[in-house]
Amino acid sequence: MSRLVVSRLTLYRFRFFIGFGLLAIIFASLLFSFPLIAPSGLSEAERESAVASYNLHFSSITSGDLVDLPYHILQKLSILAFGFNSYAIKLPSILAGLALGVLIVLLLNRWFKTNVALLASIITVLSTPFLFLSGSGTPLIMLVFWPTFLLWLGSKIQGVKRPRPLYCLIFALALLLSIYTPHLIYLVIFIIIFALVQPHLRFTIKSLPKIPLIITSLIILAGITMWGINLVSTPGVALSIFFAKNFSLGNFFNNIISGLAPFFSWGNALESVFLSPMISLATLALALTGLFSTAKGFFASRNAIASCFIVFAVVLAGLNPDSSLLLILPLAILVAHGLRYLLEKWYGLFPENPYARIFAIFPLSVLLALIIIPNVTFFIYGYRYVPAVANQFSSDLNLVSETLNENMTLLAEENSLDYKFYEVYEDRTHSLMLASKLKEAKPGYKVATLGKASADYLAEAESMEKVLSLDRIITSPKSDNSDRIYIYNIVAKETVKE
Repeated sequence: MSRLVVSRLTLYRFRFFIGFGLLAIIFASLLFSFPLIAPSGLSEAERESAVASYNLHFSSITSGDLVDLPYHILQKLSILAFGFNSYAIKLPSILAGLALGVLIVLLLNRWFKTNVALLASIITVLSTPFLFLSGSGTPLIMLVFWPTFLLWLGSKIQGVKRPRPLYCLIFALALLLSIYTPHLIYLVIFIIIFALVQPHLRFTIKSLPKIPLIITSLIILAGITMWGINLVSTPGVALSIFFAKNFSLGNFFNNIISGLAPFFSWGNALESVFLSPMISLATLALALTGLFSTAKGFFASRNAIASCFIVFAVVLAGLNPDSSLLLILPLAILVAHGLRYLLEKWYGLFPENPYARIFAIFPLSVLLALIIIPNVTFFIYGYRYVPAVANQFSSDLNLVSETLNENMTLLAEENSLDYKFYEVYEDRTHSLMLASKLKEAKPGYKVATLGKASADYLAEAESMEKVLSLDRIITSPKSDNSDRIYIYNIVAKETVKE
């Protein structure tokens, strides 16, 4: 009987191609079906982002409106191209999530063996926090995208005798664009200082061809100059870039606690847009295994990067609790370390046995299934059926587009988020009239309110010798606050029967 040669098996030779191909198909399918599965509706932050993106103009940019500028430009283009709907609002994050998933695969594949990179990539991109970021129509995903992009580009430059000038140019542009994301200015400052202090990086920079080096320097200098001038002219922007709205030192540690709580809260769900726990016990065990297994080589580049990013994410969480999502990146690195350690120990037990390598597929498959399947199902069903989280998302936009028409006036308080949001909807669809006062409604029109008509609108009707007669109520499938839209007829007082 001939000896089995594992490397000659067809499935074995194409295992990585098949694995990465299946991951790409599953991941892309999940991303582009997000608006149809979870979360159900839009959060307040998503609506604020949509309004900010649509109201973005060249004059506002030159006057200093720079916070999350690259993302808002993409979101505005998406709304202009595909209309004002949930899918268009989420599409920039879906595309950024797709790019981020590819970057994580490339980064891990550069630092680890392909088998480890594949398994760690599957666990990372199909995790609850990664899926949430990729399906949320807010600029929060850029907080993870830019550091990952910069790390991958840095790995292509550092350690190479003759780095390609194109990579250096792209690195400079990415560094420049990342400073528009709140708090990443600290990362940029650290990278610049590290590049100037580290001897090898200084040598790498000096060895670049002169013309690309000059162009790269001019791009960085011009961008930072424009950015600095706008910050000086608009101090409020500086506050958002460096800190956060309503930030105070007294809340620093409370922010850290609230930022990390969704990751490690295995009890009751928190009142938050983040579905807790965002990291499973199995994934945490793998990450801790990776951390302890590399304790001796702490100062190796990958270990130091993961540790520094953990500290960096915790500090940023003190400025803004949402920034704790940056933990996704170091967790991916530590999970890869954990998987590498497990595989090395397993293969170390059977160094010459080809059957052991095949048999390892079964426990690995069980481990991956125990991590991935609960993560995906928890994400899809948790955002729909966990009340503490599901109630953070509103399906009002879908209800308005399905039930209201040009013969109705939607009432909302002026300067409120609802008014600003549906002002954009009115401008893009022309399918309803928006008003802040009852007297602005056209005669004979029905009026609609988000929730029951307020006392102010009832008093205004009284002053006009009118009565708001309830026509019907539009409800959502949620258990709490399901009476979403009230539609009224405006009738004269004398026509109302006693």
